[in-house]
Amino acid sequence: MDDSDSFSKYPSRNPSATSSFSVSPTAFQPRPDNFRAASTSSYEGSTTPPPLTGHPPALARMATVGNVPQAGQAKDFDIVETYHRLLSDDPDLTMPVAAIEALIELLVQSRAVTVFETLDLVKTQSDYLKSRIPNSISLSAGTDLFQRYMISSLKPSSTGNFETVRQHLLSNGRLFVSRAKAGREKIANYGRHFVRDETVVLTHGGSRVVGALLGKAAEASASGGNVRFKVIYVMNDTRSSENKAVVSSLRSKGVPVATISEGAVGYAMGKVDLVIVGAEGCVENGGIISRLGTYQIALLAKAAGKPFYVAAESHKFVRLYPLGQYDLGIDQEVIKFKTEDEPELTDAERTFTNRTPTIEERSEYFGKSPIALPKPNTVVDAVDFTPPALISALITESGVLTPSAVSEELINTSQQFDECGTGLKASQTPHTVSILDENEGMMS
Repeated sequence: MDDSDSFSKYPSRNPSATSSFSVSPTAFQPRPDNFRAASTSSYEGSTTPPPLTGHPPALARMATVGNVPQAGQAKDFDIVETYHRLLSDDPDLTMPVAAIEALIELLVQSRAVTVFETLDLVKTQSDYLKSRIPNSISLSAGTDLFQRYMISSLKPSSTGNFETVRQHLLSNGRLFVSRAKAGREKIANYGRHFVRDETVVLTHGGSRVVGALLGKAAEASASGGNVRFKVIYVMNDTRSSENKAVVSSLRSKGVPVATISEGAVGYAMGKVDLVIVGAEGCVENGGIISRLGTYQIALLAKAAGKPFYVAAESHKFVRLYPLGQYDLGIDQEVIKFKTEDEPELTDAERTFTNRTPTIEERSEYFGKSPIALPKPNTVVDAVDFTPPALISALITESGVLTPSAVSEELINTSQQFDECGTGLKASQTPHTVSILDENEGMMS
């Protein structure tokens, strides 16, 4: 049975319509003055059914394949492009917050007229964004959090017209983003108390929150405090520019920094007092997903009896329960078996290769496939999973938590939006760590 047969049972007031139709899969289109079916010429050359006569535009969009933007068709908004632009414009922006801001821009340009239509649009575009990013674990924490916030705000019992509700949602969404950004400063204030006088801290990666934490500790020392500490930074050859920027930033604040290779971590662990790292995501079982190499550092710290702390914002808590390194739900090209060596290029061949445009670089020469999948993570962008048994505590803007508190925090997320729906209240759970055990009464 073809598509025309499958939809023959629906009455239509447009007898001139043919059996082949096409609806633009752009996320949203201008709403017409009435809900008539479109003309025959608008749907030639496709097997997608037309919008049913007398139904709102929401059903027209729902008849498409996932509302996914296609190549070569005009679109008012591209959530993937918006997400990358936000990260590029603000280097301090985290991936979850960038995803939330992209969804807010989506709602600003949306012409949705019902609660159901708005929720469906956000969910569809969130799924599309996650499908286009090789490592979507971190940003999925932001999209999931924003969807739960929307569900708690856009209730069927909401009073007033929809436009008023939508504006309320947008204003409170922006306030939520500002509070999420402010969480980094709170974490720095909590975490600086772990850095005591004459301690040696080992870290790696380019975590902004760890940088803020160490910077806050350095400021306390520069302002007349008695905290004098040193940092051992683990260098990564594939991210040398990022590594140098972190080291230079710490040294400019008067912090003595030693750099070591990844192979020297075990050798240096004997001089380390504590390890502090960041995370791309904190999963339900209390483990973390972070830059490749974090897991082996945690193993060495555990073997040496050194505390291993993770500084991360609570909006990075993600509903994921991995059982091991290869259960993260993302593709990574870290281990590749080969039977032949790769040929070494001459200088002339390397120059020619570097000047040859690629599909990503010269899209005007090569058409992009609408169903092309993102490339797997290479060693440069790869992540690993550190299980909760290796983590001493999580330093968040809500306080210092044990790894077992993450699942409870995720459950409380849907229950602890404040009256305006603008953020989460810090939960007081039995899993909250008292820093008295570690820092002899400096704070709790």
